Amino acid sequence: MHLTEKEEAAEILRISGVKADNCMQCGKCSAACPAGAKMDILPHRFVWELMNGRVNNLAASNTLWQCLSCFTCSARCPRGVDPAKLIEAVRLSVIRKQGENRLNVDELPAEIDEMMPQQALVSALRKYNK
Repeated sequence: MHLTEKEEAAEILRISGVKADNCMQCGKCSAACPAGAKMDILPHRFVWELMNGRVNNLAASNTLWQCLSCFTCSARCPRGVDPAKLIEAVRLSVIRKQGENRLNVDELPAEIDEMMPQQALVSALRKYNK
């Protein structure tokens, strides 16, 4: 079943659990973002775009890949909106649509850098294995 852009936005909002309609577009999240200078859509604008069903615009943005997931934007929000969680939800949506980014345990290199934290492997499996 193919979803329209607005339906997809509603599904992302539902799954993320973020109450984006609380956003008053004050910009505190964007002002605090350490990666904001490299983003084409700042966190407060990202929330606005998602609320207006513009998922394709978000999916094509470099913001998905520039976000550090540091949650500074979420901590600064006076209304409890979680822009980082929304960015991550759209990022995962894009990755899952591509389908080719699935990580297969059997394809992992026999020797993995010993300095790599185990959390990185678990996170990669969680993110790319659905």
